Amino acid sequence: MFKTVLEPFRHPRPVFELGEGRALGAGRGGGKAPVKAKDWSSTLRRLWMYLAERKLKLGLVLLMVVLSSGLSLLGPYMIGRAVDHYLEGGGAHWGLFLAGLGAVYVLVAVTSWLQNIWMIEISQETVYRMRTELFSHLNRLPISFFNRRQQGEIMSRLTNDIENVSSNLNSSAIQIFSGVLTLAGTLIVMLTLSPLLTLLTFIVVPLMAVGMRWITRRTGPLFKQRQRNLGELNGYIEETLSGQRVIKAFGQEERVISAFRERNSTIMLSGFWAQSISGFIPKLMNGLNDLSFAIVVGFGGILAIRGSITVGIILVFVEYTRQFTRPLNNLANQWNSVLSAIAGAERVFEILDEEVEVKDESGAHDAGELRGEVKFDGVSFSYSGDGDTLHNITFEAKPGEMIALVGPTGAGKTTLIGLLSRFYNPSRGVITVDGRNLASITRESLRSQMAFVLQDTFLFKGSIRDNIRYGRLDATDEEVERAARLANAHSFIMRLPGGYDRMLDVDGGGISQGQKQLLAISRAILADPAMLVLDEATSSIDTVTELKIQEGLQSLMKGRTSFVIAHRLGTIRQADRILVLSGGRLVEQGNHVELVEQGGLYSELVSGGMKH
Repeated sequence: MFKTVLEPFRHPRPVFELGEGRALGAGRGGGKAPVKAKDWSSTLRRLWMYLAERKLKLGLVLLMVVLSSGLSLLGPYMIGRAVDHYLEGGGAHWGLFLAGLGAVYVLVAVTSWLQNIWMIEISQETVYRMRTELFSHLNRLPISFFNRRQQGEIMSRLTNDIENVSSNLNSSAIQIFSGVLTLAGTLIVMLTLSPLLTLLTFIVVPLMAVGMRWITRRTGPLFKQRQRNLGELNGYIEETLSGQRVIKAFGQEERVISAFRERNSTIMLSGFWAQSISGFIPKLMNGLNDLSFAIVVGFGGILAIRGSITVGIILVFVEYTRQFTRPLNNLANQWNSVLSAIAGAERVFEILDEEVEVKDESGAHDAGELRGEVKFDGVSFSYSGDGDTLHNITFEAKPGEMIALVGPTGAGKTTLIGLLSRFYNPSRGVITVDGRNLASITRESLRSQMAFVLQDTFLFKGSIRDNIRYGRLDATDEEVERAARLANAHSFIMRLPGGYDRMLDVDGGGISQGQKQLLAISRAILADPAMLVLDEATSSIDTVTELKIQEGLQSLMKGRTSFVIAHRLGTIRQADRILVLSGGRLVEQGNHVELVEQGGLYSELVSGGMKH
């Protein structure tokens, strides 16, 4: 039992590592390799770069720290000199001395208050900038980044980790500044008064250094692990809350709760060990502080009896001994906060160091007004570099044509659309629009002339009117309503309480999936794009409703190059050309009649499973 309890103290590394939610040692042969602590000095330097931008306020804080530290040293010195003066027979001017001493400590309080106020401003401004930069950076990251990360884990860095920096930066920074100055000033004055007593006092310093080093080597990785565990728990919470329908439909509530308890237990253990081990620091410092006090009193008394020093100097040394160890005690008491702030900042910087979406190539120009002529010439693509997802795709779409993409799940239909919209770049081959290489067109200008109605419809919290207007922010109310009529959404909108002003919950809560897609189609119609992408846009709409919106979709697609991914025959049979994909290869292309007559894969899909 004791061997198990003491195990974390023997090795300067995290007690456990997450491996699919398991503590290290929870099972053999599984889990992730232990995470090594990163360069924390680099993290501190980056934090300092943020702080240094507030040079004026920071200079004022440093000035107040210097004044408060100096005045804190002056008070004990005045008391010691007054005691010596009294023992030498001088009793006058006590009122003046008390007034001066009172003024010193009032100034200490004022300067401490000012440094706290100004440091709070600096820390809040710093965290404001970090939070803004992180959010802006997240919006510039490529789609592939979000494909491999849990939303909850990303949110944890934007909220929990930033908050760790915010709550701990203020107190930690002041403790560091004042601690260094107080230590230096105390050492200088002590050496001036009695080098021998100073040397005796410093006997405990090596013990403090060794103890601090031994403990902090163990607590640093633990605090970092706790932050990581918290991020993974947030990711799991976000995942389970988003999937409540599936969880309840398959009766998996108990399994989910059990998995949560396991992850929650992991955080409890990491927090327990991190705080328990770091809790030894103040106890160690207090014990060594008492030892230092005993040394000063004992040897100081002997020196005073021999006449080497005065009683006043002993009193000064007693107070300075406390003054010397107090910054170390404060640092020890704040060490949890320091480690937590660094761990939080490190996780924030990890995201900020992620490569943003590839910048437009040098010489890329605005797309101008596109006609919508699209050509894929020998295009191949791989997500990971291990194997191609698309193989040598070649086809041409003329302006205004409707191109339907069909094929089994995983055939590469959505990947092809991702290449067209430049969410990804092809590994080989060339994509052109209006005869121009897609790489020569800026992403922003390209996407501004494309409208998307995706399989996973997303609506923002707000009114129905604002969600439709998201397609074109300067649209009038009349234009919004016209777009909704074309998409056949107007009738159901008017039946809702509040009509177009009806407020939707997050992700369109309160209306059906089919109604969400009707609003998404309305949004695309309002955008008035040169090219249109419908990715399973009618997958959640019943057949009757689908028939009703065909006229609106035909009106929308008239004169625009459209790419339609659908499983329903009614959606694609009127396409000018149908591209049949299988295993990432373009195996057939032609119109509906031609492909049915060929008797190939498309014919099999139509006769075997495609909905009519």
